Amino acid sequence: MKDLKVTIECPRTVSSYQISIGGETIGDCGKWARKCLGREAAKIVIVSNPTVYRLYGPTVAACLTNAGFSVSNWLMKDGEEHKNLTSVENALAFFSESGLTRTDAVVALGGGVVGDLAGFAASIYLRGVRFLQMPTTLLAMIDSSVGGKTGVNAAFGKNTIGTFHQPVGVIIDPSVLATLPERELTAGSCEVIKHGALSGRAQFLQTAEFLRKYPLENFAAIRNQAGFASGISDLIRKNVEFKAEIVAGDELESPKRTDSRSRKILNFGHTLAHALEKVTAYKYFKHGEAVGYGILYAAELSKTLALCDKKDVKLLYDVVHSVGSLPSLVNIDSQEVFEAFRFDKKHVAGSLQLILLKGIGKPVIVNNCDIPNSAHTKALKQLLKF
Repeated sequence: MKDLKVTIECPRTVSSYQISIGGETIGDCGKWARKCLGREAAKIVIVSNPTVYRLYGPTVAACLTNAGFSVSNWLMKDGEEHKNLTSVENALAFFSESGLTRTDAVVALGGGVVGDLAGFAASIYLRGVRFLQMPTTLLAMIDSSVGGKTGVNAAFGKNTIGTFHQPVGVIIDPSVLATLPERELTAGSCEVIKHGALSGRAQFLQTAEFLRKYPLENFAAIRNQAGFASGISDLIRKNVEFKAEIVAGDELESPKRTDSRSRKILNFGHTLAHALEKVTAYKYFKHGEAVGYGILYAAELSKTLALCDKKDVKLLYDVVHSVGSLPSLVNIDSQEVFEAFRFDKKHVAGSLQLILLKGIGKPVIVNNCDIPNSAHTKALKQLLKF
């Protein structure tokens, strides 16, 4: 599988790095890390969590040690609720105790929570040290490990504290998906569907066909089928290419842009998703599960506003439904959800910007002030029937 080279330009920086998809494995990462970091890097801190580190940490640490790095590890608690400033401060203290310098690096080994926190800590330690991404979940592979968004949650909203800090390299090793529980696969698949809905009908239908051919409930059996390994690598590659292209054109998510290639479109499904996560204290939903609901909510809202036809909305429902059951919304207070919208970081010039659809592959940015409250209520009531 050919590696991708991502070049991201903005007025402040030009960042160029390799994303290896299937061509490298996290179990053979030493030479790759040395190539990304150069000879001057002496120390690496691996940031992970106990579950992931038990599976892959010793192997990764040994590979990095064999490549000449002095390696240590800091493990955060597992779960979105631990992606906060307290964990960041603990990570920074460990970086300092380990003697990490400006020429050294941080490795994020884990899912999106680990990647977001490790990248944020790396971005502010000594005013910025380099970091490498080794994502171990489907969601992190196709979304959070690419693009340089880092951050943590706060009482006033999800990812409201963060920076843009590009990695210097990303290894995506699809073989590690074999150890994921079904919920994580469902969560990652919702992000895959999100990208398909944004990028165009061809990719969306290819995604739908892949999910039909390889149902997640049979993942333990199908992962060894002929064609699956190349199929999942190709699906990941297409998702990464799409996201990298959007990011390269709008690295810092310019507040002024409202076109269909703005980085803002990648927030499709995230307005409701972040609200659902916030009102449940980041403990009930996997991020991708909340995005699954967010996709359906945005689709319903698009239909209510006569932007998107019923056929495309039904298609989105069918594909999201195909990846498994999402946690029940029965105990979610809709008023609390709408209140959480006020704290969403996607506010621009006093108005929340929502990403809706004019059809599959046709995202549009709409100011919430232009959407009647009745439309939100109608969309949410329809979603509660899902």
